[in-house]
Amino acid sequence: MDDFEKLAFEQAPIGIVLTENRVIKTCNQTFVDLFGYAHDELINQSFRMLYETRHEFDAIRDIGLTPLRETGSYTDERLMLHRDGSMFWCRFRAQTLTPDDPLGQTVLTFANISETHQSISLTPRERQVVMLLRKGQTSKEIARTLEISPRTVEDYRATLLAKFKVKNVAELLAHLVGTGQP
Repeated sequence: MDDFEKLAFEQAPIGIVLTENRVIKTCNQTFVDLFGYAHDELINQSFRMLYETRHEFDAIRDIGLTPLRETGSYTDERLMLHRDGSMFWCRFRAQTLTPDDPLGQTVLTFANISETHQSISLTPRERQVVMLLRKGQTSKEIARTLEISPRTVEDYRATLLAKFKVKNVAELLAHLVGTGQP
């Protein structure tokens, strides 16, 4: 890679990460700044360090693995863990470089989109439910994905509607993406 290409990678306005089996192999300065770690603290570390719980880390893998296998790419919006313990919303994109082993080698990008999301504290499970609602899943589908009962999903939905003071899931999702309109 010549100096100009290195400069483009390092100074890209979006966090870029190259991984092998969910272990960070290299990343740019924007990614370092986004998560609050020093570059050397991230290299050869599992992405697990950027999630609040092991369950959340595993669930994210499980959700994204099928699209990576089928199309080679996956995109979502999710809450991520900053070094200081705070959470922030990210637009996440993944592209596999090894289609036969989707997590073998991947290029990931992260963009901070917190300014479009209201800062309300969510539990890890509430974050999972929100992410799956954003993907258009029904309560039954979410229940299967998270291995909980549909009634429990309905309880989480009701809690989320109350927290965001909205009447339905369309309003909730509109609120979360910052449009204010369903």
